[in-house]
Amino acid sequence: MGETTPSSTPTIAAADGVVAGQRVSLASDSPFAAASHGTFAEPWALAFEPGTGRVFVTEKRGAAKLYDPATGTVREVGGMPQVAYGGQGGLGDVAFAPDYATSRTIYLSWVKADQGDARRAVVGRGTLACDAAACRVENLQQIWQQSVAIESPGHFSHKMAFSPDGRYLFVTSGERMQQAPAQDLSNNLGTVVRLTPNGRAAPGNPFADRAQATNATAEIWTYGQRNLLGIAFDPQGQLWEIEHGPAGGDELNRVDRGANYGWPVRSNGDQYNGDTIPDHTADDGFAHPAISWNPVIAPGDMIFYTGGMFADWRGQVLVANLKTKSISRVVTNAAGNSASEAARYDFPNRLRDIAQAPDGAVWVIEDGDNGRLLRLTPRS
Repeated sequence: MGETTPSSTPTIAAADGVVAGQRVSLASDSPFAAASHGTFAEPWALAFEPGTGRVFVTEKRGAAKLYDPATGTVREVGGMPQVAYGGQGGLGDVAFAPDYATSRTIYLSWVKADQGDARRAVVGRGTLACDAAACRVENLQQIWQQSVAIESPGHFSHKMAFSPDGRYLFVTSGERMQQAPAQDLSNNLGTVVRLTPNGRAAPGNPFADRAQATNATAEIWTYGQRNLLGIAFDPQGQLWEIEHGPAGGDELNRVDRGANYGWPVRSNGDQYNGDTIPDHTADDGFAHPAISWNPVIAPGDMIFYTGGMFADWRGQVLVANLKTKSISRVVTNAAGNSASEAARYDFPNRLRDIAQAPDGAVWVIEDGDNGRLLRLTPRS
């Protein structure tokens, strides 16, 4: 693009030898100035450590790193769980507890091996401890799991979000490429679950009092969902999720208590083999997406932007896309359960995750073996 590295970004050698703050060329009409802050091996998620500005990055094979943008230092993070790597599975999301400043509690999701080739997504929590050389997650304990282990390499989802009041942990649980379980309330596949911070079913969940309810049933907040790779609260406290559809039909959903989103009975896409799935209609009895995409964007994750660097975008959704190698900017209307894509910004490679830094910069991480961590600031 020809833009220079922002003066607030130091130019120093990162641990892997990549120059932190190295300019990355984007399209001439991009609103972003992009700077690379090193590469990671199959990164899957990133999150900013509260109070420090350091970036926690998970890598799908099971490693994690803590990167300090101020110094370019990358610390290995020990204490990671043993993960079942393969397909879409491995080490997944990371979230810091709402009381992290005092508790140092951190949450991780990953894929765990079961009997034979069966796998399931799980969530654990521990405490993060660091010294000058390295960091470690101590006393990591599993607190939640998908209720069914499946011999499938995909649709684990396992994204996490805390409610704004810090009382509840929401976890996305994919339907594991099995379809039908998403309509079966006896298991927690194809759902968003609502938990207490210790991983138990939260009080007041909509299906807990059903006859023959299982523990999985008691956890469910919404169901009829496919592969949910983004979940976030908007500035008004409304929860949203974004998910992969089949051949067409990626969708952004307002997450409403007890709602059934229709998968696999309804979808605005079709099966990969060409079989038709009925589209949503006004009278189909299911919750409808606020927006769907066909052709698909293949979302990696999303955030609601709240910072000052891109002040005109406050309250809007930024989606990191895999297939289209782009960021989609989406305007939502929670009251009307509607949304529109305002713009799409191209990038050189697939984007796996996205986060907002404390200073309002947008950070994304690329998918793949040498995914770059990129800091995005206004081009001007």
